[in-house]
Amino acid sequence: MTNLIAVVMFVGVLAYAVLAGADFGAGFWDLTAGGARRGRGPRHLIDETVGPVWEANHTWLIYCLVVLWTGFPRAFAAITTTLFVPLGLAVLGIVTRGAGFAFRKVTVTTRYQRLFGVAFAVSSVVTPYCFGTIAGGIASGRVPTAGNGNAVSSWNNPTSVLGGVLAVLVCAYLAAAYLTAAAPDPELREYFRLRGLAVAAVTGAVSVGGIFVLHSDAPRLFHQLSHRGLGLLIVAALAGVAGVVLLLTQATRALRPVAALAVAAVVCGWGVAQYPFLLGTHLRLSDAVSPRPTLWVLVGVAIAAVALILPSLVLLFTLYARTSGARGRSQE
Repeated sequence: MTNLIAVVMFVGVLAYAVLAGADFGAGFWDLTAGGARRGRGPRHLIDETVGPVWEANHTWLIYCLVVLWTGFPRAFAAITTTLFVPLGLAVLGIVTRGAGFAFRKVTVTTRYQRLFGVAFAVSSVVTPYCFGTIAGGIASGRVPTAGNGNAVSSWNNPTSVLGGVLAVLVCAYLAAAYLTAAAPDPELREYFRLRGLAVAAVTGAVSVGGIFVLHSDAPRLFHQLSHRGLGLLIVAALAGVAGVVLLLTQATRALRPVAALAVAAVVCGWGVAQYPFLLGTHLRLSDAVSPRPTLWVLVGVAIAAVALILPSLVLLFTLYARTSGARGRSQE
């Protein structure tokens, strides 16, 4: 039952990483698109692509928090009392990002459009960075079981910084792949294709450098990743290479699932390496779990939630794909 609840929670982590990650990455490309004239085309595509789905993807974050709070309350208390700074920044980033994105679309004054655009874009980088530092702090064992750990060093350390930088880069890669596949004209497709290749190269270099960071700063995580999680990391590497090949050959049909597979394999590798500990090396899942009656109720609630969320998201994505496809054909 403990493992089942852990899997139920991790499904939400995977979904949020793959779906919301692309939305955050779109904000990264919005931030780096340049001035109003040069960035008009990319920003318009980002608005059209992110608009229908950016709010819906946050349901997975709520889902994860509820499962963690209900299923593993000791870990929830420890994380929130230690990592409250990056958690607060992430929440502020989500709210600011949503407000900036919404107001930019309805504002007619150029000055305020730029202001709201900057809020959207900067928050889209700060938020995944904070989530990455949280994952690094948990994985490296800097969140004590009793909570109230160091509010600064718990998320400002080599593993956390590595996690934050990789989170931003992975989101940017996902968004570049998705936007390349969604671009209605060759010029925009080439624009995001080249940026996808560039960020893929940087992500690969940072990942290689991260091996030495983990070996020095988080030895248990490094050992587990290089043994138990090695297969998943190989899958991630192969999917990453396949994504680069697809970008080089301008084959966009399979680009989205291949990019999502690479990210999902990395996240799964982290989860496998972390098991059976929920907090670094000192709090096991079995020691943090709620009583069994609570878990049964949580399983039922989780099944009902997924039964409602999944069909709704599938319908949303299907309708958007049909709409964007019709729009692309009309433009051609």
